Amino acid sequence: MGAAVTAGPGDRPPVIIHGGSLQGIRFAPDTPSAQVKSAVLLAGLQASGETCVVEPASTRDHTERALAAFGATVTVDGRSITLQGGQRLKGRALRVPGDLSSAAFMAVAASVLAGSDVTITDVGLNPSRAGLLDVLRRFGAQVDTTIEGDWQGEPVGRLRVRHGAMRDLVITPAEVPEVIDELPVLATLGTFGGSVTVSGAGELRVKESDRIAELVAGLRLLGADAEERPDGFQVRAGARLTGGAVHAHHDHRLAMAFAIAALGATAPTTIEGADAVAVSYPAFFEDLERLAREG
Repeated sequence: MGAAVTAGPGDRPPVIIHGGSLQGIRFAPDTPSAQVKSAVLLAGLQASGETCVVEPASTRDHTERALAAFGATVTVDGRSITLQGGQRLKGRALRVPGDLSSAAFMAVAASVLAGSDVTITDVGLNPSRAGLLDVLRRFGAQVDTTIEGDWQGEPVGRLRVRHGAMRDLVITPAEVPEVIDELPVLATLGTFGGSVTVSGAGELRVKESDRIAELVAGLRLLGADAEERPDGFQVRAGARLTGGAVHAHHDHRLAMAFAIAALGATAPTTIEGADAVAVSYPAFFEDLERLAREG
C-alpha cells in the first residue's frame, strides 16, 4: 500500500511507521484473520483507489458492519470485501452488543455442569460468530438463541445454554477461523467429559501467549490428560482435574479458561496472573461467583 515500516532484528519491535500516501491494493492473506483484514480495510479508507481483501476462509465481519454503520460503502461478494478510498465517516451514537467471545466462558460452564441453565441477554448473535454455538451443540449442550433487535447492523438477543450429553468433539481447520478466540475455553470441555481434538489452529501460538503450549501445560498441571500438537491439541476425557496452581501468562483467555476448568476439580485451584481478565472481561470472576452461588 506504500507505507514505510521498519522493525528491529527478526521483524520484532520496536516497529516504526512513517505516514505517507497509500495506494489501494488487492490483498489475499495466506492465513484467515479478521484482525489483519480489518487493518487493511481501515488503511484502505485513507488510500487512493480501491482496496480489496480476499479471504482464504470467511472470518467475523464486525468491521464491515461497523464501517457501513458509520456511512461507508463496503461491497461484500463471497470472501471478497472491497471499498473505495477517501470515504468520509460520520459519527453517531451507538449501542455495543455483548461480546460472544466473553459469553463463551459462561456458556461452556453451563454446558458441562449438570443442572445448569444460563441465559445471557443483549449478546451479539452475528452469524459469522455462530461457530461457537454449533460446536457446543455438537458437544451435546442445549443451545437456543432469540434475536431481539438490530444494533447498527449487528443482530442482538438472548442466548440460553443448558447442560446436556457430553460427546467427543473434533474441531477441524475449516472451523477454526470462526472459533479462534474461543478455543482455550472449548478445550476445557474435555476435562469434564468427551474428548476435544483441535487441528489447524497454529495461529494460537502467536496470540497474547503461545496459547497451545501454555493451555496444555496449564491443564496438565491441574490434572488433565492433554497433548500439545504443532497446530492444535487434544484433551482426552476420563481424567478428573485435581486442582493446583497454574499461571495465566498475562493472557486473559487462558485465565478465564483455567477458571472454568477449575469448576470441575476435586480441590481448589490458584490462578496466578488472573488480573489479566481485565483486558476483556473485568467482572468475570464476580459474574462467575454469582452464577455459581445462584446455581
